[in-house]
Amino acid sequence: MSSYHGRPLTRRFRLVLSSFMQGPGLAFANILSEEQIEQAFDQEGVSFAEGENDVFTPAVTLWAFLSQILYKDEQRSCLAAVTRVIVLLVGLGRAACALNNGPYCRARARLSPSVIKRLVTNVAHGSEREIPDPWLWHGRHVKLVDGTTVSMPDTSANQEQFPQPSSQEPGLGFPMVRMVVLISLATAMVCGMAMGRYAGKQTGETALLRKLFDQLDSGDIVLTDRYYCSYFMIAMLMQLGVDVVARLHQSRQADYPKGQRLGKGDYRVQWQRPDKPEWMDQATYESMPQTITLRQLEVKVHQDGFRVKSLIVVTTLIDAKEYTHEEIAELYHQRWLVELDIRTIKATLDMDVLRCKTPHMVGNEVWTCLLAYNLIRRSMLQAAVQSDLSPRQLSFTRAMQTIAASWMSLPNNDQLAMIIEVQLHGLTQQLIGNRPNRVEPRAVKRRPKPQKLLTQPRAEARAQLLAGAAE
Repeated sequence: MSSYHGRPLTRRFRLVLSSFMQGPGLAFANILSEEQIEQAFDQEGVSFAEGENDVFTPAVTLWAFLSQILYKDEQRSCLAAVTRVIVLLVGLGRAACALNNGPYCRARARLSPSVIKRLVTNVAHGSEREIPDPWLWHGRHVKLVDGTTVSMPDTSANQEQFPQPSSQEPGLGFPMVRMVVLISLATAMVCGMAMGRYAGKQTGETALLRKLFDQLDSGDIVLTDRYYCSYFMIAMLMQLGVDVVARLHQSRQADYPKGQRLGKGDYRVQWQRPDKPEWMDQATYESMPQTITLRQLEVKVHQDGFRVKSLIVVTTLIDAKEYTHEEIAELYHQRWLVELDIRTIKATLDMDVLRCKTPHMVGNEVWTCLLAYNLIRRSMLQAAVQSDLSPRQLSFTRAMQTIAASWMSLPNNDQLAMIIEVQLHGLTQQLIGNRPNRVEPRAVKRRPKPQKLLTQPRAEARAQLLAGAAE
Protein backbone atom coordinates (compact mmCIF):
# COMPACT_ATOMS: atom_id res chain seq x y z
CA MET A 1 0.00 0.00 0.00
CA SER A 2 1.34 3.37 -0.99
CA SER A 3 1.84 6.05 1.65
CA TYR A 4 2.76 8.75 -0.87
CA HIS A 5 4.35 11.41 1.32
CA GLY A 6 1.67 11.96 3.91
CA ARG A 7 -1.21 10.46 5.82
CA PRO A 8 -1.68 6.88 4.51
CA LEU A 9 -4.73 6.18 2.45
CA THR A 10 -7.43 4.14 4.14
CA ARG A 11 -6.80 0.42 3.73
CA ARG A 12 -6.63 -0.58 0.12
CA PHE A 13 -10.29 -0.79 -0.84
CA ARG A 14 -11.94 0.89 2.14
CA LEU A 15 -12.44 4.08 0.15
CA VAL A 16 -14.50 2.16 -2.42
CA LEU A 17 -16.83 0.69 0.19
CA SER A 18 -17.19 3.82 2.31
CA SER A 19 -18.02 5.88 -0.78
CA PHE A 20 -21.04 3.62 -1.33
CA MET A 21 -22.16 4.10 2.29
CA GLN A 22 -20.85 0.72 3.40
CA GLY A 23 -19.66 0.43 6.98
CA PRO A 24 -19.33 -2.14 9.77
CA GLY A 25 -22.43 -3.02 11.74
CA LEU A 26 -24.85 -2.49 8.84
CA ALA A 27 -27.05 -5.07 7.17
CA PHE A 28 -25.24 -6.92 4.36
CA ALA A 29 -21.93 -5.47 5.61
CA ASN A 30 -20.19 -8.82 5.23
CA ILE A 31 -21.27 -9.26 1.60
CA LEU A 32 -18.23 -7.52 0.12
CA SER A 33 -15.30 -6.59 2.35
CA GLU A 34 -11.92 -5.05 1.61
CA GLU A 35 -10.34 -8.46 1.95
CA GLN A 36 -12.79 -9.99 -0.53
CA ILE A 37 -12.09 -7.26 -3.09
CA GLU A 38 -8.36 -7.71 -2.65
CA GLN A 39 -8.78 -11.47 -2.99
CA ALA A 40 -10.71 -11.01 -6.25
CA PHE A 41 -7.87 -8.89 -7.66
CA ASP A 42 -5.31 -11.47 -6.56
CA GLN A 43 -7.31 -14.37 -8.04
CA GLU A 44 -7.49 -12.63 -11.41
CA GLY A 45 -3.82 -11.65 -11.28
CA VAL A 46 -4.50 -7.91 -11.40
CA SER A 47 -1.69 -6.08 -9.62
CA PHE A 48 0.08 -2.84 -10.44
CA ALA A 49 1.36 0.41 -8.91
CA GLU A 50 2.94 -1.21 -5.86
CA GLY A 51 5.61 1.47 -5.42
CA GLU A 52 5.73 3.74 -2.37
CA ASN A 53 4.91 6.88 -4.36
CA ASP A 54 2.40 5.39 -6.80
CA VAL A 55 -0.97 7.13 -6.86
CA PHE A 56 -3.13 5.06 -9.19
CA THR A 57 -3.18 1.80 -7.28
CA PRO A 58 -5.93 -0.72 -8.13
CA ALA A 59 -8.04 0.68 -5.28
CA VAL A 60 -7.74 4.33 -6.32
CA THR A 61 -8.20 3.44 -9.99
CA LEU A 62 -11.37 1.46 -9.27
CA TRP A 63 -12.64 4.28 -7.03
CA ALA A 64 -12.08 6.86 -9.76
CA PHE A 65 -13.63 4.61 -12.44
CA LEU A 66 -16.74 4.11 -10.30
CA SER A 67 -16.99 7.87 -9.81
CA GLN A 68 -17.19 8.30 -13.59
CA ILE A 69 -20.30 6.11 -13.61
CA LEU A 70 -22.00 8.20 -10.91
CA TYR A 71 -21.47 11.58 -12.53
CA LYS A 72 -22.95 13.01 -15.71
CA ASP A 73 -21.74 14.78 -18.86
CA GLU A 74 -18.43 16.65 -18.46
CA GLN A 75 -17.96 15.32 -14.92
CA ARG A 76 -17.70 11.84 -16.41
CA SER A 77 -14.45 12.53 -18.27
CA CYS A 78 -11.15 10.96 -17.28
CA LEU A 79 -9.74 14.39 -16.46
CA ALA A 80 -12.63 15.03 -14.08
CA ALA A 81 -11.90 11.68 -12.42
CA VAL A 82 -8.26 12.70 -11.94
CA THR A 83 -9.44 15.96 -10.40
CA ARG A 84 -11.49 13.98 -7.87
CA VAL A 85 -8.41 11.91 -7.05
CA ILE A 86 -6.45 15.12 -6.42
CA VAL A 87 -9.17 16.35 -4.04
CA LEU A 88 -9.11 12.99 -2.27
CA LEU A 89 -5.33 13.09 -1.83
CA VAL A 90 -5.35 16.63 -0.51
CA GLY A 91 -8.18 15.79 1.86
CA LEU A 92 -6.07 12.96 3.25
CA GLY A 93 -3.11 15.26 3.80
CA ARG A 94 -1.10 13.95 0.88
CA ALA A 95 0.60 15.69 -2.00
CA ALA A 96 -1.53 16.16 -5.09
CA CYS A 97 -0.66 14.29 -8.25
CA ALA A 98 -0.34 16.05 -11.61
CA LEU A 99 -3.52 17.09 -13.40
CA ASN A 100 -2.84 14.68 -16.24
CA ASN A 101 -5.21 11.90 -17.21
CA GLY A 102 -2.52 9.79 -18.92
CA PRO A 103 -1.40 7.83 -15.83
CA TYR A 104 -5.00 7.24 -14.79
CA CYS A 105 -6.03 6.01 -18.26
CA ARG A 106 -3.08 3.61 -18.35
CA ALA A 107 -3.96 2.32 -14.88
CA ARG A 108 -7.62 1.94 -15.85
CA ALA A 109 -6.56 -0.17 -18.84
CA ARG A 110 -4.73 -2.54 -16.47
CA LEU A 111 -8.00 -3.43 -14.78
CA SER A 112 -9.56 -6.63 -16.02
CA PRO A 113 -13.22 -7.21 -16.91
CA SER A 114 -12.93 -10.60 -15.18
CA VAL A 115 -12.06 -9.12 -11.79
CA ILE A 116 -14.84 -6.52 -11.96
CA LYS A 117 -17.27 -9.23 -13.09
CA ARG A 118 -16.26 -11.30 -10.06
CA LEU A 119 -17.07 -8.35 -7.78
CA VAL A 120 -20.45 -7.80 -9.47
CA THR A 121 -21.56 -11.41 -9.01
CA ASN A 122 -20.13 -11.62 -5.48
CA VAL A 123 -22.24 -8.66 -4.38
CA ALA A 124 -25.39 -10.03 -6.04
CA HIS A 125 -25.13 -13.64 -4.90
CA GLY A 126 -24.00 -12.69 -1.40
CA SER A 127 -26.98 -10.36 -1.01
CA GLU A 128 -29.33 -12.98 -2.41
CA ARG A 129 -28.27 -15.45 0.28
CA GLU A 130 -29.02 -13.01 3.09
CA ILE A 131 -32.30 -11.40 2.06
CA PRO A 132 -35.24 -11.79 4.46
CA ASP A 133 -37.72 -14.58 3.73
CA PRO A 134 -40.67 -12.19 3.14
CA TRP A 135 -38.84 -10.87 0.06
CA LEU A 136 -38.83 -14.33 -1.55
CA TRP A 137 -41.61 -15.93 -3.60
CA HIS A 138 -42.79 -19.10 -1.86
CA GLY A 139 -39.39 -19.12 -0.18
CA ARG A 140 -37.65 -19.30 -3.55
CA HIS A 141 -35.33 -16.99 -5.45
CA VAL A 142 -36.72 -15.60 -8.72
CA LYS A 143 -34.36 -14.43 -11.47
CA LEU A 144 -35.63 -12.13 -14.21
CA VAL A 145 -34.13 -12.53 -17.70
CA ASP A 146 -34.10 -10.10 -20.59
CA GLY A 147 -31.85 -8.80 -23.33
CA THR A 148 -30.79 -5.39 -24.56
CA THR A 149 -28.20 -3.67 -26.75
CA VAL A 150 -25.78 -0.79 -26.26
CA SER A 151 -23.59 1.09 -28.73
CA MET A 152 -20.05 2.39 -28.49
CA PRO A 153 -17.61 4.72 -30.30
CA ASP A 154 -16.99 3.98 -33.96
CA THR A 155 -13.38 2.81 -33.83
CA SER A 156 -11.78 0.11 -35.95
CA ALA A 157 -11.06 -2.02 -32.88
CA ASN A 158 -14.66 -1.83 -31.68
CA GLN A 159 -15.99 -2.49 -35.18
CA GLU A 160 -13.86 -5.61 -35.51
CA GLN A 161 -15.07 -7.09 -32.21
CA PHE A 162 -18.63 -5.77 -32.23
CA PRO A 163 -19.60 -4.94 -35.85
CA GLN A 164 -22.36 -2.45 -36.50
CA PRO A 165 -25.73 -3.79 -37.76
CA SER A 166 -25.71 -4.70 -41.44
CA SER A 167 -28.57 -2.27 -42.05
CA GLN A 168 -26.18 0.65 -41.43
CA GLU A 169 -23.91 1.95 -44.15
CA PRO A 170 -20.12 1.74 -43.58
CA GLY A 171 -18.86 4.82 -41.80
CA LEU A 172 -22.34 5.84 -40.67
CA GLY A 173 -23.12 3.30 -37.96
CA PHE A 174 -21.82 2.44 -34.53
CA PRO A 175 -20.54 -0.84 -33.13
CA MET A 176 -23.22 -2.58 -31.10
CA VAL A 177 -23.09 -5.23 -28.40
CA ARG A 178 -25.92 -7.53 -27.38
CA MET A 179 -26.38 -8.29 -23.69
CA VAL A 180 -28.52 -10.66 -21.63
CA VAL A 181 -28.88 -10.06 -17.91
CA LEU A 182 -30.04 -12.07 -14.92
CA ILE A 183 -31.65 -9.77 -12.34
CA SER A 184 -33.00 -10.75 -8.94
CA LEU A 185 -36.68 -10.07 -8.47
CA ALA A 186 -36.15 -9.48 -4.74
CA THR A 187 -33.04 -7.25 -4.74
CA ALA A 188 -33.06 -5.91 -8.35
CA MET A 189 -29.32 -6.70 -8.50
CA VAL A 190 -27.58 -8.00 -11.61
CA CYS A 191 -26.70 -11.64 -10.83
CA GLY A 192 -25.07 -12.30 -14.18
CA MET A 193 -24.52 -10.83 -17.63
CA ALA A 194 -23.35 -12.22 -20.96
CA MET A 195 -22.44 -10.06 -23.93
CA GLY A 196 -21.53 -10.68 -27.56
CA ARG A 197 -21.94 -9.46 -31.11
CA TYR A 198 -25.22 -8.04 -32.27
CA ALA A 199 -25.53 -10.54 -35.13
CA GLY A 200 -24.04 -13.85 -36.23
CA LYS A 201 -24.10 -17.48 -35.16
CA GLN A 202 -24.55 -18.10 -31.42
CA THR A 203 -25.01 -14.38 -30.74
CA GLY A 204 -28.76 -14.41 -30.02
CA GLU A 205 -30.28 -13.87 -26.59
CA THR A 206 -30.96 -17.58 -26.02
CA ALA A 207 -27.33 -18.43 -26.77
CA LEU A 208 -26.18 -15.76 -24.33
CA LEU A 209 -28.58 -17.03 -21.66
CA ARG A 210 -27.01 -20.49 -21.91
CA LYS A 211 -23.71 -18.88 -20.94
CA LEU A 212 -25.34 -17.75 -17.70
CA PHE A 213 -26.43 -21.18 -16.50
CA ASP A 214 -23.55 -21.28 -14.02
CA GLN A 215 -25.04 -18.22 -12.30
CA LEU A 216 -28.25 -20.10 -11.48
CA ASP A 217 -28.74 -22.30 -8.42
CA SER A 218 -30.92 -25.36 -8.08
CA GLY A 219 -34.30 -24.24 -6.79
CA ASP A 220 -34.24 -20.89 -8.60
CA ILE A 221 -37.17 -19.76 -10.74
CA VAL A 222 -36.45 -18.08 -14.08
CA LEU A 223 -39.09 -15.52 -15.05
CA THR A 224 -38.92 -14.38 -18.65
CA ASP A 225 -40.81 -13.36 -21.75
CA ARG A 226 -41.86 -15.61 -24.60
CA TYR A 227 -38.65 -15.22 -26.59
CA TYR A 228 -36.95 -17.74 -24.27
CA CYS A 229 -39.93 -20.11 -24.14
CA SER A 230 -38.54 -23.01 -26.18
CA TYR A 231 -38.49 -26.75 -25.57
CA PHE A 232 -34.71 -27.02 -25.25
CA MET A 233 -34.30 -23.93 -23.06
CA ILE A 234 -36.91 -25.20 -20.62
CA ALA A 235 -35.51 -28.75 -20.69
CA MET A 236 -31.95 -27.58 -19.98
CA LEU A 237 -33.11 -25.38 -17.11
CA MET A 238 -35.08 -28.28 -15.67
CA GLN A 239 -31.90 -30.39 -15.78
CA LEU A 240 -30.27 -27.73 -13.60
CA GLY A 241 -33.10 -27.96 -11.08
CA VAL A 242 -34.38 -24.54 -12.15
CA ASP A 243 -38.09 -23.86 -12.70
CA VAL A 244 -39.43 -21.60 -15.45
CA VAL A 245 -42.32 -19.15 -15.75
CA ALA A 246 -42.64 -17.69 -19.24
CA ARG A 247 -45.17 -16.50 -21.76
CA LEU A 248 -45.96 -19.02 -24.50
CA HIS A 249 -43.89 -18.42 -27.63
CA GLN A 250 -45.89 -16.93 -30.50
CA SER A 251 -44.98 -19.78 -32.84
CA ARG A 252 -46.51 -22.44 -30.56
CA GLN A 253 -50.27 -22.88 -30.28
CA ALA A 254 -51.88 -23.63 -26.91
CA ASP A 255 -53.39 -27.13 -27.20
CA TYR A 256 -55.97 -27.49 -24.46
CA PRO A 257 -57.91 -30.60 -25.54
CA LYS A 258 -54.89 -32.87 -25.13
CA GLY A 259 -54.04 -31.61 -21.67
CA GLN A 260 -55.20 -32.49 -18.20
CA ARG A 261 -57.46 -29.76 -16.81
CA LEU A 262 -56.37 -28.45 -13.40
CA GLY A 263 -58.87 -25.61 -13.20
CA LYS A 264 -60.44 -22.88 -15.27
CA GLY A 265 -57.88 -21.86 -17.88
CA ASP A 266 -55.30 -24.14 -16.21
CA TYR A 267 -53.98 -27.27 -17.94
CA ARG A 268 -51.18 -29.80 -17.63
CA VAL A 269 -49.70 -30.62 -21.04
CA GLN A 270 -46.84 -32.56 -22.60
CA TRP A 271 -44.42 -31.20 -25.17
CA GLN A 272 -42.65 -33.56 -27.55
CA ARG A 273 -38.96 -33.13 -28.28
CA PRO A 274 -38.52 -31.41 -31.67
CA ASP A 275 -35.77 -32.10 -34.19
CA LYS A 276 -32.19 -31.27 -33.33
CA PRO A 277 -31.37 -27.60 -33.90
CA GLU A 278 -28.19 -26.67 -35.76
CA TRP A 279 -26.47 -25.17 -32.71
CA MET A 280 -26.85 -28.34 -30.59
CA ASP A 281 -24.45 -31.28 -30.85
CA GLN A 282 -25.75 -34.82 -31.10
CA ALA A 283 -24.69 -35.88 -27.59
CA THR A 284 -26.52 -32.95 -26.00
CA TYR A 285 -29.59 -33.63 -28.12
CA GLU A 286 -29.71 -37.27 -27.04
CA SER A 287 -29.49 -36.18 -23.40
CA MET A 288 -32.67 -34.12 -23.79
CA PRO A 289 -35.87 -35.85 -22.59
CA GLN A 290 -38.32 -37.17 -25.16
CA THR A 291 -41.14 -35.19 -23.51
CA ILE A 292 -41.51 -32.58 -20.79
CA THR A 293 -44.60 -32.01 -18.68
CA LEU A 294 -45.63 -28.39 -18.33
CA ARG A 295 -48.51 -26.30 -17.12
CA GLN A 296 -50.33 -23.79 -19.33
CA LEU A 297 -52.41 -21.03 -17.78
CA GLU A 298 -54.65 -18.53 -19.47
CA VAL A 299 -54.20 -15.13 -17.86
CA LYS A 300 -56.82 -12.45 -18.46
CA VAL A 301 -55.73 -8.80 -18.74
CA HIS A 302 -58.52 -6.46 -17.63
CA GLN A 303 -56.51 -3.23 -17.60
CA ASP A 304 -57.64 -0.57 -20.08
CA GLY A 305 -54.90 0.60 -22.43
CA PHE A 306 -53.05 -2.74 -22.54
CA ARG A 307 -52.49 -4.16 -26.00
CA VAL A 308 -53.43 -7.74 -25.10
CA LYS A 309 -56.53 -8.92 -23.29
CA SER A 310 -55.26 -12.40 -22.50
CA LEU A 311 -52.02 -14.36 -22.67
CA ILE A 312 -50.80 -17.89 -22.08
CA VAL A 313 -48.20 -18.50 -19.38
CA VAL A 314 -46.13 -21.69 -19.43
CA THR A 315 -44.48 -22.98 -16.28
CA THR A 316 -42.74 -26.02 -14.83
CA LEU A 317 -44.50 -25.36 -11.49
CA ILE A 318 -46.93 -28.22 -11.95
CA ASP A 319 -48.44 -28.43 -8.45
CA ALA A 320 -51.66 -26.40 -8.71
CA LYS A 321 -52.29 -26.62 -4.97
CA GLU A 322 -48.91 -25.21 -3.96
CA TYR A 323 -48.73 -22.68 -6.78
CA THR A 324 -52.19 -21.37 -7.59
CA HIS A 325 -53.30 -19.92 -10.90
CA GLU A 326 -53.62 -16.46 -9.35
CA GLU A 327 -50.15 -16.57 -7.78
CA ILE A 328 -48.43 -17.54 -11.02
CA ALA A 329 -50.40 -14.89 -12.94
CA GLU A 330 -49.29 -12.25 -10.44
CA LEU A 331 -45.70 -13.49 -10.59
CA TYR A 332 -45.64 -13.19 -14.37
CA HIS A 333 -47.12 -9.72 -14.04
CA GLN A 334 -43.87 -8.73 -12.28
CA ARG A 335 -41.79 -9.67 -15.31
CA TRP A 336 -42.02 -6.08 -16.53
CA LEU A 337 -39.75 -5.07 -13.61
CA VAL A 338 -36.72 -6.34 -15.53
CA GLU A 339 -37.40 -3.79 -18.25
CA LEU A 340 -37.45 -1.03 -15.65
CA ASP A 341 -34.20 -2.33 -14.16
CA ILE A 342 -32.50 -2.36 -17.57
CA ARG A 343 -33.81 1.12 -18.25
CA THR A 344 -32.33 2.24 -14.93
CA ILE A 345 -28.93 0.85 -15.87
CA LYS A 346 -28.95 2.30 -19.38
CA ALA A 347 -30.64 5.65 -18.74
CA THR A 348 -29.89 6.58 -15.12
CA LEU A 349 -26.31 5.30 -15.26
CA ASP A 350 -25.85 6.35 -18.90
CA MET A 351 -24.79 2.94 -20.19
CA ASP A 352 -26.90 3.25 -23.33
CA VAL A 353 -23.95 4.73 -25.24
CA LEU A 354 -20.52 3.62 -24.04
CA ARG A 355 -17.45 5.87 -24.19
CA CYS A 356 -14.47 3.52 -24.43
CA LYS A 357 -12.66 2.96 -27.72
CA THR A 358 -11.30 -0.58 -27.42
CA PRO A 359 -13.09 -3.89 -26.71
CA HIS A 360 -11.03 -4.43 -23.55
CA MET A 361 -12.05 -1.06 -22.15
CA VAL A 362 -15.64 -1.59 -23.30
CA GLY A 363 -15.70 -4.70 -21.11
CA ASN A 364 -14.22 -2.73 -18.22
CA GLU A 365 -16.77 0.05 -18.65
CA VAL A 366 -19.77 -2.28 -18.81
CA TRP A 367 -18.77 -4.28 -15.75
CA THR A 368 -17.82 -1.18 -13.76
CA CYS A 369 -21.25 0.25 -14.52
CA LEU A 370 -22.88 -2.96 -13.28
CA LEU A 371 -20.67 -2.91 -10.18
CA ALA A 372 -21.76 0.65 -9.39
CA TYR A 373 -25.37 -0.40 -9.96
CA ASN A 374 -25.10 -3.38 -7.58
CA LEU A 375 -23.30 -1.37 -4.89
CA ILE A 376 -26.00 1.29 -5.02
CA ARG A 377 -28.62 -1.44 -4.79
CA ARG A 378 -26.83 -2.85 -1.75
CA SER A 379 -27.11 0.52 -0.01
CA MET A 380 -30.81 0.42 -0.82
CA LEU A 381 -31.08 -3.05 0.72
CA GLN A 382 -29.55 -1.74 3.92
CA ALA A 383 -32.02 1.15 4.03
CA ALA A 384 -34.94 -1.18 3.28
CA VAL A 385 -34.02 -3.63 6.04
CA GLN A 386 -33.71 -0.83 8.60
CA SER A 387 -37.14 0.55 7.70
CA ASP A 388 -38.95 -2.76 7.12
CA LEU A 389 -39.59 -1.93 3.47
CA SER A 390 -39.09 -3.73 0.19
CA PRO A 391 -36.00 -2.51 -1.73
CA ARG A 392 -38.19 -2.04 -4.80
CA GLN A 393 -40.14 0.62 -2.90
CA LEU A 394 -37.04 2.84 -2.80
CA SER A 395 -35.87 5.19 -5.54
CA PHE A 396 -32.67 4.18 -7.30
CA THR A 397 -32.19 7.71 -8.64
CA ARG A 398 -32.38 9.18 -5.15
CA ALA A 399 -29.89 6.61 -3.87
CA MET A 400 -27.45 7.38 -6.69
CA GLN A 401 -27.79 11.12 -6.11
CA THR A 402 -27.15 10.68 -2.38
CA ILE A 403 -24.02 8.63 -2.98
CA ALA A 404 -22.72 11.00 -5.66
CA ALA A 405 -23.32 14.03 -3.42
CA SER A 406 -21.20 12.57 -0.63
CA TRP A 407 -18.64 10.83 -2.83
CA MET A 408 -15.72 13.08 -1.89
CA SER A 409 -16.51 13.44 1.82
CA LEU A 410 -17.17 9.90 3.04
CA PRO A 411 -13.74 8.26 2.51
CA ASN A 412 -11.93 10.66 4.85
CA ASN A 413 -14.69 11.65 7.27
CA ASP A 414 -14.19 10.92 10.96
CA GLN A 415 -17.95 10.75 11.51
CA LEU A 416 -18.47 8.17 8.79
CA ALA A 417 -20.90 5.94 10.71
CA MET A 418 -23.18 8.84 11.65
CA ILE A 419 -23.27 10.21 8.09
CA ILE A 420 -24.06 6.79 6.61
CA GLU A 421 -26.86 6.28 9.11
CA VAL A 422 -28.43 9.64 8.23
CA GLN A 423 -28.15 9.01 4.52
CA LEU A 424 -29.61 5.52 4.69
CA HIS A 425 -32.55 6.94 6.63
CA GLY A 426 -32.95 9.59 3.94
CA LEU A 427 -33.32 6.93 1.24
CA THR A 428 -36.56 5.74 2.86
CA GLN A 429 -38.18 9.18 2.90
CA GLN A 430 -39.16 9.12 -0.78
CA LEU A 431 -40.92 5.93 -1.81
CA ILE A 432 -41.81 4.85 -5.35
CA GLY A 433 -45.51 4.85 -6.07
CA ASN A 434 -47.18 1.48 -6.51
CA ARG A 435 -48.28 1.67 -10.15
CA PRO A 436 -48.38 -1.90 -11.49
CA ASN A 437 -50.94 -1.07 -14.22
CA ARG A 438 -49.55 2.27 -15.31
CA VAL A 439 -50.40 3.19 -18.89
CA GLU A 440 -48.37 5.82 -20.76
CA PRO A 441 -48.05 6.61 -24.49
CA ARG A 442 -44.72 5.68 -26.08
CA ALA A 443 -44.07 9.25 -27.18
CA VAL A 444 -42.26 12.37 -25.98
CA LYS A 445 -43.47 15.97 -26.05
CA ARG A 446 -40.05 17.64 -26.40
CA ARG A 447 -39.12 18.01 -30.05
CA PRO A 448 -35.54 17.18 -31.06
CA LYS A 449 -33.35 19.79 -32.70
CA PRO A 450 -33.80 19.63 -36.50
CA GLN A 451 -30.27 18.53 -37.36
CA LYS A 452 -29.73 16.58 -40.55
CA LEU A 453 -28.56 13.00 -40.40
CA LEU A 454 -25.06 12.20 -41.60
CA THR A 455 -25.44 10.25 -44.86
CA GLN A 456 -21.77 9.75 -45.70
CA PRO A 457 -18.59 9.19 -43.68
CA ARG A 458 -17.63 12.30 -41.74
CA ALA A 459 -14.25 12.63 -43.46
CA GLU A 460 -15.94 12.74 -46.87
CA ALA A 461 -18.52 15.28 -45.68
CA ARG A 462 -15.75 17.46 -44.24
CA ALA A 463 -13.77 17.25 -47.49
CA GLN A 464 -16.81 18.41 -49.46
CA LEU A 465 -17.25 21.41 -47.18
CA LEU A 466 -13.58 22.34 -47.55
CA ALA A 467 -13.77 21.93 -51.31
CA GLY A 468 -16.80 24.20 -51.41
CA ALA A 469 -15.04 26.83 -49.29
CA ALA A 470 -12.04 26.75 -51.66
CA GLU A 471 -14.26 27.47 -54.63
